[in-house]
Amino acid sequence: MLTRDALHTLLQNGPILLDGATGSNLMRMGMPRGCCTEEWILSHPDAILDLQRRYAQAGSQIIYAPTFQAQSVALKRAGLDGRTEDVNAQLVALSRRAAPDCWIAGDIATLSGYLDSWDPAQFETLVEQYRRQIHGLIDGGADLLVGETLLYPQEAEAILTAAELEGAGAVLYSFTMQNDGSLFSGMEAGPVLRELEQAGAAAVGFNCVAAGTQTPALVSKLRRFVQGPLMCKPNAGEPSINAKGIAEYPMEAVEFAGLMADCAAMGAKLLGGCCGTDPSFIAAMRQALR
Repeated sequence: MLTRDALHTLLQNGPILLDGATGSNLMRMGMPRGCCTEEWILSHPDAILDLQRRYAQAGSQIIYAPTFQAQSVALKRAGLDGRTEDVNAQLVALSRRAAPDCWIAGDIATLSGYLDSWDPAQFETLVEQYRRQIHGLIDGGADLLVGETLLYPQEAEAILTAAELEGAGAVLYSFTMQNDGSLFSGMEAGPVLRELEQAGAAAVGFNCVAAGTQTPALVSKLRRFVQGPLMCKPNAGEPSINAKGIAEYPMEAVEFAGLMADCAAMGAKLLGGCCGTDPSFIAAMRQALR
């Protein structure tokens, strides 16, 4: 796996491009809403192979394996909890097959939909859930790990603990937050990111925040709290819900890429897209960052 120092050395050559959304693009390719994404991908591997190949061709240098909710408590609904480690390893291997020249990140997400992940009494349970997942991600050959769409500092602390116990290398931490820089728990994000960085995070930042004119200012605000690389992976604007109950995002690729270039100027070093983005957004970002 990449070490923290190795990732920082790579970033001396300039910003690194992450990928864009996964779930919304897979739904356009036939994945039913509400299914277990990981189970569907294993049954329909061509979809993720096609999507991730297009991200690599567009310029993504780090591709997230589709393991967002591949923790045993989440896989239980599909009867896959007994195969947690194997499922994670298989999904990393699929991403490696799709993008052999990219770094593959094991994707680890909030467990707030399954556990009271804010509750200190749940900490050991969180660690065990993340530890099983990380074990599988490492077995599958992940180059680094990323905890994304985190809601509470305790989730990040649990991932940090689990990663240390499993001997992982570089780990990135990305929170969803308000545009004013506050977490949804009410805490200010800056000090939380600083503490994670001091505890060994390879990079910190945000994802799943609606991109807009305020996004570069958010990067600037967070930049004051951290010394190392800052991640910026927002949504394609503020969504609206159509008649079918599906979120639609208003921002086009070129507009999004211009904002991301501004975020890079404010100090963001790892840049990508979240909900509402696709490979065309990454291609536009690569052009804008030139």
